[in-house]
Amino acid sequence: MFKNIFNIKSEADFQAACLETFLYQYENVEVYRKFVDFLGKKPSEIKQVLDIPFLPIEMFKNHLVLDKVFGSAQTDKPLSYFQSSGTNQIQTRSKHYIADFNLYEESIYKSFEQFIGKPEDYIFLGLLPNYSENPHSSLIYMVDFLMKKSGKPENGYFLYNHQELFELLQKLGQENKKIILFGVSFALLDFLDSKNDFTTLQINDFTVIETGGMKGRKEEMTKDELLKILQKGFGTDKIFSEYSMTELLSQAYSLGENIYETPNWMRVLIRNTEDPFSYMEAGRTGAINIIDLANRHSCSFIATQDLGRFDYAQRDKITFQVLGRIDHSDIRGCSLLVS
Repeated sequence: MFKNIFNIKSEADFQAACLETFLYQYENVEVYRKFVDFLGKKPSEIKQVLDIPFLPIEMFKNHLVLDKVFGSAQTDKPLSYFQSSGTNQIQTRSKHYIADFNLYEESIYKSFEQFIGKPEDYIFLGLLPNYSENPHSSLIYMVDFLMKKSGKPENGYFLYNHQELFELLQKLGQENKKIILFGVSFALLDFLDSKNDFTTLQINDFTVIETGGMKGRKEEMTKDELLKILQKGFGTDKIFSEYSMTELLSQAYSLGENIYETPNWMRVLIRNTEDPFSYMEAGRTGAINIIDLANRHSCSFIATQDLGRFDYAQRDKITFQVLGRIDHSDIRGCSLLVS
């Protein structure tokens, strides 16, 4: 077994960890094994990452995607899970059963530290209505964890009390505090639409991290259009973004311009929407496949319904853009439709 996914240093390490994880999940995650068998793939034929089958993300809606070793040991108590928020009461929502919260927390901490900084240095504010009302939200768990590591008394959530949030930002700015505001897209837009005068905010170290999602609350727009509105409204050159979802235990971050990077134990591939077993070159749009090795006890190889492409301008590192949703798929909280 690959000892520690957070110690991956090279492409060889990553390939080895992926192949070992594939074999483990083929043997221990029943729905994944059945999927691989249905495709006619034999484990002995999987020699590289591009050979690995990616499980359609919809399988989390109607199937138990869980390591049988963990599941059989938990028969006498309820299983913990994250659940997508959904856009209506009828929609079937994904469930991601969690075997190891410590693994999720280490992934949260190390990703945030790599791309943003140490959580202990920041005050965390959350503008995450809808998610805050979901007791099984992975996003709320993530922000809760960052708040706990921060330990700042000012940490907190704001649903629709925009005036209170504005006044707190004013106060913290005067005290030269380092602030991060996590916000779902429609809530950030609602906040900017409030009658507060944002030109009076004087904050030296203020970072807005949008987490995607209109949830039918606003007119759908492209990610680039959203970022321009937020940049102008908050008076900042860059709006950061976080890309994850219920079915993942890792996060990719964009530090502006809708260009994302993944930590070393996470990887994005861009598949051909006409042929799910072939992949697109840099600069070509396709559907996003995600490798998340923190998903040790569910499935690390997921075919999403998000559209994206590799950013060909970033020659020194692997980066990608999130462009929206495949037309026929459900609207999800972590992405925006292409207009």
